[in-house]
Amino acid sequence: MTVRTTDTEVTFRQPFMLSAFDARQAAGTYRLVIEEEEILGLSFLAYRRTATMLHTPAISVQSGRHQVVEVDPEELTVALDADALTCRSLKE
Repeated sequence: MTVRTTDTEVTFRQPFMLSAFDARQAAGTYRLVIEEEEILGLSFLAYRRTATMLHTPAISVQSGRHQVVEVDPEELTVALDADALTCRSLKE
């Protein structure tokens, strides 16, 4: 079975909270790693997400402590959308 990993970054302009964390996380840019596995037996190439992992603290924070936390991808999307809306309304 083929596994692919996508390494990207997400930016929160405001502090945020996800259920995977005990406390609010600071605004900043975070490393996001998505793992997917190939779905076998199809006549076309397709993948299923198996893990969404957020690295903390934010990339710009110098800290001796580093965590990788598995997060709910839908909850992350909702939090990013809410952050974008909050930032847009602050500009208006």
